[in-house]
Amino acid sequence: MHGFGRPYVSGIILALAGMALAACQGGIDELFPKAERPIPPHLIQKMKALGMTPSSPILMRIYKTENKLEVWKKKTAGRYALLETYEICKWSGKLGPKFKEGDRQAPEGFYNVGVHQLNPKSDYHLSFNIGYPNTFDRAHGRTGSHLMVHGACSSAGCYSMNDEQVEEIYSLARDALKGGQKYFQVQAYPFRMTAKNLAQQVTNPHFEFWKSLKEGYDHFEITNFPPKVDVCDKRYVFNREAVEDAEFSSSKACPEVTMPASLISAYKKKLAEEQAEFAKALRRYQLRRGSKDPELAAVNPDQVSIVAAGSEVLPPPTPEPVPEPPPAVTAESAPAVASTESTLPGVETPQASAAPAPSDGTPPVSDPQQTIAAISAAPVQERPAVEAAVEAGSQAPADLSQLPTIPVPSPAVR
Repeated sequence: MHGFGRPYVSGIILALAGMALAACQGGIDELFPKAERPIPPHLIQKMKALGMTPSSPILMRIYKTENKLEVWKKKTAGRYALLETYEICKWSGKLGPKFKEGDRQAPEGFYNVGVHQLNPKSDYHLSFNIGYPNTFDRAHGRTGSHLMVHGACSSAGCYSMNDEQVEEIYSLARDALKGGQKYFQVQAYPFRMTAKNLAQQVTNPHFEFWKSLKEGYDHFEITNFPPKVDVCDKRYVFNREAVEDAEFSSSKACPEVTMPASLISAYKKKLAEEQAEFAKALRRYQLRRGSKDPELAAVNPDQVSIVAAGSEVLPPPTPEPVPEPPPAVTAESAPAVASTESTLPGVETPQASAAPAPSDGTPPVSDPQQTIAAISAAPVQERPAVEAAVEAGSQAPADLSQLPTIPVPSPAVR
């Protein structure tokens, strides 16, 4: 046998037989190290139906009160969609952010996970470090380390899954990072940041902090794209661009910033709706609980804003001045009127009755009233919003990818 004894050959035969048996019994994953097991077929099929690929970018959202971890994935169309929801087996502490090492609190906030944070040899089956403390946490003097999403269903400040769940989550994270995503964002919340849920926490000492998280939450709800996250003046700011190459510093005053007018418009509309819903929800909550909670009963629903202090919405950029239209052309002064077409796409200007051109060669002119009417009736145009990058709690990267477009009304002509 050229140096190979019978026991060796027998071992090979038994191994091959074991592989075949494992494949027949659906245990092919046992042939792979746990950190290298492929994304399960049912998720591959779901991705295909949703227009995703295994290597497309991901985002995770965590909700403590619901014990839920959501995995969102980018579609080929550009926006993110919910791929799968997992039940969190255990998380420790209570609602609110983590403050210091040893307080057993699971963090809340916006975090980044890169390939170097994946741990294939974790003592808790598989894990990844969510990146606590981030820039915001450090600006507030918060401490702690090794805050993970991991398996083994045990927690001392982490978000713990069962082993089967963490294998799926790990495989999704691994393939997205291998596919070129530099970091994926983890958004950790105490609850879904709705107006109704926030109204029930109005007297909570973490209320102001949670309002700051809500802005990032709302931006994602509007765009279905990870918000660009920076920290200045010890607070989160979302989807802002510093003007004149200024930089964000976590402990210094925020620089002058801009935001896409389309996002401002959409966010202001959402805030108006949410503020009204918040006031209604707070009144209902006061009726139920106010008699037992004097502090809650003393709150005036009309005087509580759901916008965090210092994070007021920017006004839209000042529009370019519109030139005054020429004076109206009367029948006596008009040498001729010719039919025209608007240069706005999809807008047709009504045809005007034609008059013979003057004999002196003067070119015909269009009726300005028709042109103004056509522009005013222009449909909603779309223009790209500034990209929202995934760099939670730190300076945003320079290579910003493109955000999906947000509808913006065409400017009115005065």
